[in-house]
Amino acid sequence: MPVGVVMQRRPGVTRWQKWAYAPIALLPGAGPAHWKMLREEGDISEYHVGTRTLTLWRTDAEAYRIGLAEQVVCAYVVLQPSDDEWPYKVKLITANPHEAMQYTDGGEDVVEKVPMPPALVAWVQEWTDLHFVEEPFVKRKRKRYLEDKVEDGKGDPRIAQVSDVYRAPSSARKARES
Repeated sequence: MPVGVVMQRRPGVTRWQKWAYAPIALLPGAGPAHWKMLREEGDISEYHVGTRTLTLWRTDAEAYRIGLAEQVVCAYVVLQPSDDEWPYKVKLITANPHEAMQYTDGGEDVVEKVPMPPALVAWVQEWTDLHFVEEPFVKRKRKRYLEDKVEDGKGDPRIAQVSDVYRAPSSARKARES
């Protein structure tokens, strides 16, 4: 589903940053745009920055359920710094909190949490209900790799080593006898 990002520009609070930008809303079903002015009130402006496709994947259905369980259901907008006249371009929109967290690891992109409109929440909820499959928890059993082996010292007892001074004499005899 195509989703547009609305970004708000307001005056910066320090002299080193003239403007502060923050995504404030999502527009489900929006058409293409590039920093289209939506509203201006004094020094505060709102722009339709861009539109990206919100794609939902079956393998991420559990992560979508986690996101839908929050008090305020949000999508995550990944912004990439731009070299042109505008400071950011929209790289990705996702409903997966785990995917958004991965984009924060690199430090190059800016990830912002934006509340989803009710229509988008309903669409993600319907999709998740349709595709989520509960996987039963299976406790992993330990494998006993050294059940039949008895190690008494370092390395293979059949091979003479410099560290044999630390090996028990009984293990050296067992190695010679076999």
